[in-house]
Amino acid sequence: MSGHSTSGMHSHARSGTNGLAIAGLVCGIIGLLFFNVVLGPLAIIFGVVGRRQAAAKGGAGMAKAAIVLGIVDLVVFAVLLAVAASSGGFTWYIGG
Repeated sequence: MSGHSTSGMHSHARSGTNGLAIAGLVCGIIGLLFFNVVLGPLAIIFGVVGRRQAAAKGGAGMAKAAIVLGIVDLVVFAVLLAVAASSGGFTWYIGG
């Protein structure tokens, strides 16, 4: 039985994993918390390129998720920027 279970594991593993889709997904997730203005666009770029490679390497779902997370990262950045601007920004550090 143990031989059967190991062959089952090998059939699920893909030899040509879509690295760009994974990289985009990781950038998108980390970008939700840190450096969203940098990692958001990177997630979108990796996601788009990964999606083009999805026919050969798979990972179309991860690539789509990377694109969506990259867009969410940029939206979060824009909201934080708008909140900072509407509350006077960071001028309160300079005296007053």
